[in-house]
Amino acid sequence: MTNIAMAVEKTAEGNDSPETSEEYTRIGEMAREFGVTLRALRFYEDKGLLTPERVGTTRLYSRNDKLRLQQILLGRKIGFSLSDIKEVLDLHDPKADRKKGNVEQLQLVLTKSERQMVRLQKQHRSIEDAISELKKLIADVSDRLDTASALGTAG
Repeated sequence: MTNIAMAVEKTAEGNDSPETSEEYTRIGEMAREFGVTLRALRFYEDKGLLTPERVGTTRLYSRNDKLRLQQILLGRKIGFSLSDIKEVLDLHDPKADRKKGNVEQLQLVLTKSERQMVRLQKQHRSIEDAISELKKLIADVSDRLDTASALGTAG
């Protein structure tokens, strides 16, 4: 199961809030666990997407930071901008009723997801058109080369 699928599953199960006894992860371990670079983690911190604890110069990531990173990576994978991701994450209310959820956040996710779906479908059609044109070009060029080769050996 991918990290993204696990994040969605944990959220659906209601396992997305940090436990009372926090376990912290250092930046190197966090990078390895999620397959990202140290630079990416620092960048997400600079953009206000992640807020690790600091002990001197050491960054310590909580379970909540891990869940946020999973959501950031999901957002990036489906093409959301960092500002869209931040807007969604900032609406999360950890005190919201589990049954009702974060309605405002969910509505925003739905709206942004529907818009992104339209964009991706347009890109998909453009890519399909480009592939079709490339296939025609390849066939045409191959035919011309075959004809030129046959004329060259006949003469």
